[in-house]
Amino acid sequence: MNFNKNFIWGCATSSYQIEGAANEDGKSPSIWDTFTKQPFAIHDGTSGDVACDHYHRYKEDVQLLKNLGVNAYRFSLSWPRLISYTCEKGVIKGTVNEKGFEFYNNLIDELLKNGIEPWITLYHWDLPQALEDYGGWRNRDIMNWSYDYAAEVAKRFSDRVTHFFTINEMPMVLAGYIGWAAPGLNCTQKDHLKIIHNMLLSHGMMNRALHANAKKDIQVGCAHNGLGHFPATDSKEDYDAFVKAMNCIEGNPNAYAPMPGSGKIQMDSLIYYLDPIHFGKYPEQAFEIFKDQMPEIKEGDMEIISTPTEIQAINIYEGRPIASGSAPGVKDDGWHIVPFKPGKDITAAKWPITPKSMNYYFKFISDRYKKPVYVSENGMSNADIVSADGKCHDSQRIDFTSKYLEELSKGIESGADVRGYFHWSLLDNFEWHHGYNERFGLVHVDYETLKRTPKDSYYWYKEIIAESRNK
Repeated sequence: MNFNKNFIWGCATSSYQIEGAANEDGKSPSIWDTFTKQPFAIHDGTSGDVACDHYHRYKEDVQLLKNLGVNAYRFSLSWPRLISYTCEKGVIKGTVNEKGFEFYNNLIDELLKNGIEPWITLYHWDLPQALEDYGGWRNRDIMNWSYDYAAEVAKRFSDRVTHFFTINEMPMVLAGYIGWAAPGLNCTQKDHLKIIHNMLLSHGMMNRALHANAKKDIQVGCAHNGLGHFPATDSKEDYDAFVKAMNCIEGNPNAYAPMPGSGKIQMDSLIYYLDPIHFGKYPEQAFEIFKDQMPEIKEGDMEIISTPTEIQAINIYEGRPIASGSAPGVKDDGWHIVPFKPGKDITAAKWPITPKSMNYYFKFISDRYKKPVYVSENGMSNADIVSADGKCHDSQRIDFTSKYLEELSKGIESGADVRGYFHWSLLDNFEWHHGYNERFGLVHVDYETLKRTPKDSYYWYKEIIAESRNK
């Protein structure tokens, strides 16, 4: 693999998954604080009340980052830790929680003291419960709440932080409105499209607020997710089919995709979300497909959504091989998904292992949107245990990451403008509706003692980073 010396190497986490301290120092409840208390909402009946206790152990975790050798750390802010909300005479009023800002100020200073650049995500799914009570993402006013929140963040942190992501994985935010993630609601497809529009508006308003209040030059983008598809073979026909699939909403394997075990569908199209951000318009086919279910687009909306960004981030874990021709019984769009063979390699989360997701997909994104791209998440869940020798031997994660980085390197060589990679995750943590059943970390966490044990993959990743810088 070949990465230049300026390549950004990092790790990523999110607030609800690692911080804990759910009821300390003025933090108000989030939708995940509420959702995890519902019967059967979380597979193992747990919550993020304590999680990895990062709130109290952040200095220890920063030392893990320092020893790893990363030059960047992507973390999210807990919105309800920073601002609480009340409704007075029909007006939503936010109150700043200074203790919350103090925590992140201390974390940022600790990172910088140790030579690690902080990269902030403003929203990684833990919406203040009070805002959900006022409609949350279903309420168009969230664009204004988002602006005020982002403005306060910029005023406090942009003197030291230069990279910001607005919203993490909008399609997964939508999962909260098909019943299996917070806030656990079941909404119609029309509602989904309205929620997406509100998220895109909020992204634009966050972007504007960050730039308007920044104390120095900053770079802003969103962290999107999707299935990183790839041509089934090296033939031109399959490559052309891959491009057709990526440019398609109707029938796209990324479009309205079944969610495993839920019986629900989720709007998960790359171009449906990113075209409005980068081109200022929804794909024309969206209006043909969804017709009167499309959201109301008011004057000025698309200008807000397409407020210029400097970067584009992508979270990537898996994809599907795309071949030319049609599958039996499926509309002939000139492409189809090639089914995996029985016994396909999978992770502990039962996700297929598809290293080629790191290659053609990023080239497509780079060519289409002409912005520097960062891999904001990539990793795997593994059945990790601390062995009798006191170490955690996770050779599968090393193999997984090595293969994915090899393909990413090939993509960069072919012209993909990818400038950084953030491994998900630094720590084993609370994995949403899975609870603590999935381990994605480079560092093993014993959830009873909270002891951190760097895994073999931690030391392997350290070597990869060092080798890249010494070339």
